Amino acid sequence: MSGWLGSLAIYREPRLLAILLMGFSSGLPLALTGATLGVWLAEAGLSLTAIGLFALVGTAYNFKFVWSPLIDRLPLPVLTRLLGRRRGWAVLIQVLLGAAIFLMGWADPRIDPWWTALGAVAVAFLSASQDIVIDAYRVELLEDREQAAGAAATQVGYRFGMLASGAGALYLATFFGWQTTYAVMGLLMGVGILTVLLTREPERAEAAAKPTPRTLAGWVQDAVVAPFADFITRPNWVLILVFVVLYKFGDALAGTMSSPFYVAMGFSKIEIANISKIFGVVSTLVGVALGGVVTYRLGLFRGLMVCGVLQMLSNLMFAIQAMVGYDVPMLMLTIATENVTGGMGSAAFVAYLSSLCNVSYTATQYALLSSLAATARTMLSSSGGWLAERLDWVPFFGLTVLAAVPGLLLLAWLGRNLSKPSAETARA
Repeated sequence: MSGWLGSLAIYREPRLLAILLMGFSSGLPLALTGATLGVWLAEAGLSLTAIGLFALVGTAYNFKFVWSPLIDRLPLPVLTRLLGRRRGWAVLIQVLLGAAIFLMGWADPRIDPWWTALGAVAVAFLSASQDIVIDAYRVELLEDREQAAGAAATQVGYRFGMLASGAGALYLATFFGWQTTYAVMGLLMGVGILTVLLTREPERAEAAAKPTPRTLAGWVQDAVVAPFADFITRPNWVLILVFVVLYKFGDALAGTMSSPFYVAMGFSKIEIANISKIFGVVSTLVGVALGGVVTYRLGLFRGLMVCGVLQMLSNLMFAIQAMVGYDVPMLMLTIATENVTGGMGSAAFVAYLSSLCNVSYTATQYALLSSLAATARTMLSSSGGWLAERLDWVPFFGLTVLAAVPGLLLLAWLGRNLSKPSAETARA
C-alpha cells in the first residue's frame, strides 16, 4: 500500500500542474464547436441533419499533421528567441484562439448559420494547432516513467476545460446569452497563456532540436519526411493507424448526437449543465483514474481491450434512456455509465499514443496519431444526425454499439504486436 501511496507523490510536481492547466486550455475550445454549439444550434431551430454536419467544422483535428512540421520545426521571429520553440508557438496560437472564440459569439445561427460555421472552423483550426504544441510540450517535459501521470493530468485538465465550456457555457447562456458566453470563454484562454509563460521550455525539446537546414529540400526532409519515415519502421504500422481511427468511433458517434438527444428528451439547459456537464465531468475523472489503474495492472493491450469493451457497451444506456424518456435519475445513471467508461478508454488510449512518439519528432508524430483519432469524432460521426433522423433514437444508439466492434476486433488481432515500440525507437 505504501508503494501505491508513495507513487502519488509525482502529482506534487509543478510540471504536472502545468500540464493539467495546459490540458484545461486544450479542452476548452472543443465543446464550443461541439456539444455546447449543438445546444445553441438546436435552440436556433436547425435540423438534426444540419447539426450533425456541423461536426465537419472539426476536420482540422483530422489534418493537423499536415501543418504540424511547421510548428515542430519552424522558428518564429522574436517569440522563439524570447520564449523558446514550444512556448513561442503556444503563446501565439493561444492569443489568436482566444480572439477567434470571442468573435464566434457575434455570429447568430438563427440568422446566418454559415457565419457560425465559419467561426467554428477558425476556432477548430486554432484549437488543433494548439494541441500540436501542447501534446509535444507534455511528452517532452516529462521523463519516460512520468508519461502515464502526464496522460492522467492532461485528461483531468482537459475535462475541466470541457466543464467550463460545457456546463459553464450553458449556465452563462441561460442568464446572459450566447454572445457573452463566448466572450467569457475567449478570456479563459488566458489560463493557458499564463501557464506557458510561467513554465520553462522543455529540456528534451532543446536537446532533440536540430539546426534548421539551409535549403528547402533539406528542411522538407528533416521536418516532413523524417518523422513519417521513422514511424513506418514500426511493425504493423498500417494496422496501428487503422486501429487509432476506429477505437473510439462508437463512442464518438453517440457523443455527436448526445446534446440534441437531451433536448429532444425534454431536458432544460440547466439540467443538461448539471447532469451531463458537471456530474458527467466528475464521472469522467473517475473513469480516467480507473483507466489508469486498469492499464497499469493489466498492461497496455489488455487495458485497451477491457476499457474498450466497457466503453462500447455503455452506449446501450442511451437506448434505454430513449425508451424511458424524460427522467432525471435515469439520465444521471446514463451519463455516469457513459462518462466513466469513456474516461477509462481515453486514459488507456492517450497513454498508448504517447508511447509511440519519437522525441525527435514529437509534435509531428503525435499530431498524426491524434489527427487520425479525431477522424471518428468529426468526419465519421458527421452522419450521426442523418442516421438519427431516419432510425429514431433507440436503433441509432444500438448502431453506435456495433460501430465500436471493428476497432475491438482489430485490437484483438493485433494482440501483443500493439505494444510499446522498442526503447531505441522511442528514445532515439
